[in-house]
Amino acid sequence: MGTDALIIWRLLDGRRGHLTQIAGLSQALAERTPVEPVDIEARGGAGYIGHWLSGRFPPGDTLPSPDLILAAGHATHVAGLAARRAHGGRLVVLMRPSLPLSWFDLCLVPEHDRPPARANVIATRGAITTVRPSGEHDPDRGLILLGGPSRHHDWDSAAIVDQVRAITASQPAIRFAIGDSPRTPGDIRQQLAGRGDCDFIPWEQTRPGEIQALMQSAGQVWVSEDSVSMLYESLSSGAPTGLLGVPRRRETRISRGVERLIEGGLVTPYAQGRDTQQLATPPMLDEAGRCADEILRRWPTGN
Repeated sequence: MGTDALIIWRLLDGRRGHLTQIAGLSQALAERTPVEPVDIEARGGAGYIGHWLSGRFPPGDTLPSPDLILAAGHATHVAGLAARRAHGGRLVVLMRPSLPLSWFDLCLVPEHDRPPARANVIATRGAITTVRPSGEHDPDRGLILLGGPSRHHDWDSAAIVDQVRAITASQPAIRFAIGDSPRTPGDIRQQLAGRGDCDFIPWEQTRPGEIQALMQSAGQVWVSEDSVSMLYESLSSGAPTGLLGVPRRRETRISRGVERLIEGGLVTPYAQGRDTQQLATPPMLDEAGRCADEILRRWPTGN
């Protein structure tokens, strides 16, 4: 790698979740060493096959050569291979690629995707996020985050409302904020938006990073089970995290990952939290920092 700032090419496919992963790792690297991030749009995966085979990557021709190439999303993987062949650098993918793992310098793969034990694979607890651990959790503030029906989960609005009411009623001294998502059914939004004992935050009115900032300041966070990305963000904030029950369509790699979090004591299921009035404090979970440390250990700046 170069002797000055670490040149990072960030290949983006336009999907918010993938940008969050790349941003989280980039920020962690920047906390450890000077970096110079360069964003490159790379949405047309198949269009880069010719560039890869011919050793060209025109989007990078006028850019400083990369030390690291970060790619999240299948559409960016071939672009990353083309960029590395044409301009050098180490190629890091932030998911399990559909292409052979051996084609990449490093693969950061969530545990629920069952990554194999390989020298170029790091298993992560969920996807990397921009949320960092915080030591400023206010015990008088709480946060409840709701998703909605998905391909992995059904939805029972009445049951969710009952859980929310039980949580807030049992802790009247705590002021709760409730955030929903584009998947949240309208009926539950209407019921929760009118509650005087909570602050309802409609998803379409939230500013970027607002919910994540609330996680970092809340004394407890409750997340509906279908919202896996929010669940891992809450854990990354260091907030004690509870799990609202949502009907599962079937057992999947996602649900098995949630069960591992419960078994490991990282999250507290609703029934247990209701009975004990207590959420387990999760251990430090800083996957972005852990992966950044490993990248710099493998390829120190200046070498």
